[in-house]
Amino acid sequence: MKIIFFLISIFTSIPALSNGATDWQLGFQKPANDHMQNIFDLHNFVLIMMTAITIFVLILLIYVAIRFRKSANPKPSKRTHNAFLETLWTGIPVIILIVMAVPSFKLLYEQDIIPETDMTIKVIGHQWYWEYQYPEHDNLSFESYIVPDNELKDGEPRLLTVDNRLVLPVNKNIHVLITAGDVLHSFAMPSLGVKRDAVPGRLNETWMRIDRPGIYRGQCSEICGTGHGYMPVVIEALSENDFAAWVNKAKNEFAELNSRTIASK
Repeated sequence: MKIIFFLISIFTSIPALSNGATDWQLGFQKPANDHMQNIFDLHNFVLIMMTAITIFVLILLIYVAIRFRKSANPKPSKRTHNAFLETLWTGIPVIILIVMAVPSFKLLYEQDIIPETDMTIKVIGHQWYWEYQYPEHDNLSFESYIVPDNELKDGEPRLLTVDNRLVLPVNKNIHVLITAGDVLHSFAMPSLGVKRDAVPGRLNETWMRIDRPGIYRGQCSEICGTGHGYMPVVIEALSENDFAAWVNKAKNEFAELNSRTIASK
């Protein structure tokens, strides 16, 4: 059994060696906060339980097929309703389910209860791009489109690169408001443990916290139309000082861009 646990832990830990999706990946991306780490740990725990139960049942089936085959038991036993065995195969699964349910409920509570937050952003899904708004930073807003294959730079992943990243500070509780302007979308960031539907006419909410600087990539997880596969989400996490500097720069940059856009119309 120890060998089984060891092999499972190796395979489920392979993705944690990199900060993002990798070729032939078998598990989650490397967690970027405690919430995603809890999801990662619960997933591994349930996977180990499932593997152990499956192997036990397989061994039991093989034993029964061999031990009680017709040639070995020409006169089968007529006994039925073993009270002790029936108590065991009813009680043990109940205990297993309780052991799995307790951390699951705790994780659901952690996902749904939004703690005191340090800032708010608004995410709006469009066909087929994202719009980000910073209501607490002079209503800074901009749109984020996928970068075409012929414009990708060296090292930029195909279908997971955008022209304008969602820039956020590290070590801050961030309140995320999510909606859509046309059809259903889904804002998902695997390494942060975030996935929430963007519904037209409805405002959903979630929260996230990023523990370390870096670039994190996700995608729209809703089949929202022909452009569904071309709605990447790219978050760039910066230190508090770097984030403040970016905000000042972005206000001027996107203000000029919006002015040129309005003038061209």
